Amino acid sequence: MPVVFCGVCPHPPVMVPEVGKEQSDIVIKSRQAMLELGRRLKESGARSLVFISPHGPVFSDGIAINAGKTLKGSLKGFGAPGVRFKLQNDLRLASAIDQKAHKAGIITLMMEESSARQYGVSLDLDHGITVPLYFIREAGVDLPVAVVYMGLLPPDRLYRFGMAIGEAVEETGEKAAVIASGDLSHCLTEEAPGGYNPAGKEFDREIASLLGGADVMGIINLEAGLVEKAGECGLRPITIMLGALDGRRVDAEVLSYEGPFGVGYMVAALTPGEPESGREFGRVIGESRRSVAESRKKGEGFLPRLAREALENYSRGGQYSISQEDIPGEFRKPAGVFVSLKKDGQLRGCIGTTLPQYGSIAEETVNNAISAGHRDPRFLPLDPGEIDDLDISVDVLYPPEPVHGLEELDPLRYGVIVKSGRKQGLLLPNLEGIDTAQEQVDIARQKAGIEAGAPVELERFEVIRHK
Repeated sequence: MPVVFCGVCPHPPVMVPEVGKEQSDIVIKSRQAMLELGRRLKESGARSLVFISPHGPVFSDGIAINAGKTLKGSLKGFGAPGVRFKLQNDLRLASAIDQKAHKAGIITLMMEESSARQYGVSLDLDHGITVPLYFIREAGVDLPVAVVYMGLLPPDRLYRFGMAIGEAVEETGEKAAVIASGDLSHCLTEEAPGGYNPAGKEFDREIASLLGGADVMGIINLEAGLVEKAGECGLRPITIMLGALDGRRVDAEVLSYEGPFGVGYMVAALTPGEPESGREFGRVIGESRRSVAESRKKGEGFLPRLAREALENYSRGGQYSISQEDIPGEFRKPAGVFVSLKKDGQLRGCIGTTLPQYGSIAEETVNNAISAGHRDPRFLPLDPGEIDDLDISVDVLYPPEPVHGLEELDPLRYGVIVKSGRKQGLLLPNLEGIDTAQEQVDIARQKAGIEAGAPVELERFEVIRHK
């Protein structure tokens, strides 16, 4: 069975009477709308809920899914310890979402108690879930829940993750509803949590209008500058939710909107209808992404193309080798090489060698590309579905030379090596956000675990960057 209902819910704790007391009456429109949304949810016949929260474990390169055996939470932190929740985690649906996302090349983490401890986060339900759940329960809805958290991914990847939710619901065969929890702008007034920004009201008007018209592409293509200035926490959950309705006719209604505390609260109900080919936005987005990937590949130089081919071959279980005749003369000599992988503008892996370990720059590139994709301890191993989305750069290093002070460094031109005893940290040149030699040295020192104030030796090196 497909997704049968979707809703957008604000989550101010003050909306709950046990928390807000008399102040909860200030948001009476939102409270009434939430009860109406709960009533519609009940009528939909959903047998399971998928909650999308912006306030749980959030990652820049992937999406966390709550894999705890039991879901529990309360509003104790907001002065209402008596408002408690304990409910069944729909692990069958959560696992299906994880599998479908994995097939789509989206990094996910089924977060159990052990991994939560590792990342220093809690699996307790946050107020992005407990506040909407309060009103859904008031409407008589008590269902198993699967909980996913937004990731800081581009809109098209969030939408594709939402499609994975829809596919998982279809596969499990149970009717399910998807709830996107999120507030709109936090910058509507001078007293607002984010201070005042006129972009806040503009964003709220825009998102309410677009969502009311079920304008998916309008929401995905919202101007990034406007979104940033608005200071919101609802757009990403909404985008994921819309993906779960891909290819379906949608009747959307904004049930309420208000912003009495300088934060925009919107309640909306979306009822999916029959399949509609004109609303297969995932296909449109996918075609655009493939076109970008093909254009990226066509523009690559020899070394980045070699790195990509090595990653593709490795993902198929093969060992990549290249004959000397196929290597341009300039890349047959040995040198240190760094291979950097970026996905959606975020680092996805970077491994290199300051001194050559192989007989040629080409061989160095092949081996370091595989290491960057699969052995960088900061990241999960690369999934085959991610390779097309990678921007790959290969830095060929000139031999390092000693320097005697910061005045001999230039972070745009030179990389730096910082040494102290057996510890050594390296930073490549011309990195975004690093503007001074002091910043460059400090970061390299931190990477090596060298204490501040410890005596160090400095070396600089130049690179040729191949893209």
